[in-house]
Amino acid sequence: MLARLTSDNQIKLPEDVTGGLDGAEYLEVAVENGRIVLTPVQVVRADGVRAKLAAMGITEEDVADAVKWARSSAARDDA
Repeated sequence: MLARLTSDNQIKLPEDVTGGLDGAEYLEVAVENGRIVLTPVQVVRADGVRAKLAAMGITEEDVADAVKWARSSAARDDA
């Protein structure tokens, strides 16, 4: 299969290639031994993280308190 690189550095991947990506919206791009390697990645969106925290009963105040504690000298003393 061939994919054409446009003057804007864009590539349209053939459907035969993207069909097996399980709906991934993003691809990590790397160059390995002169080859371009695309790896599908799942991006965790902030809304999903917030929903998980809410399901666990963790509030924004809890997170703020944890950050404050982690930055305090008490946290360094516990380490």
